[in-house]
Amino acid sequence: MQSDASTVTEYLDEVPEERLTALTKIRELCQQHLAEFEESMQYGMPSYSRAGTVEVAFASQKNNISLYILRTDVLNPYRDQFPASSIGKGCIRYRNPGKIDFDLVKEMLVKTNTSTGEVC
Repeated sequence: MQSDASTVTEYLDEVPEERLTALTKIRELCQQHLAEFEESMQYGMPSYSRAGTVEVAFASQKNNISLYILRTDVLNPYRDQFPASSIGKGCIRYRNPGKIDFDLVKEMLVKTNTSTGEVC
């Protein structure tokens, strides 16, 4: 869902209730492990930028929760760990919020924080 919300808090106020817990947890992990990043709304979704470049974002889409891990050197080694999810160039699509592995999300965020690899 692309949103017109101007803040991440406003965005979370709009999401379906069944996704709120998962999206709130993703936000908390981003705030904790991407502390030097700027949290903002970009492209209608919560985004985390460093030096003006979005590196992480998330969204409540029509059929899934999308998590964007845009550093290729961070996402690529984890691709085989998402058998139940659709995965694109920089996007993991979770159809079931209850099946999100938050430890794995945390691990990717920690690696994003130290990565200097290519952003897709």
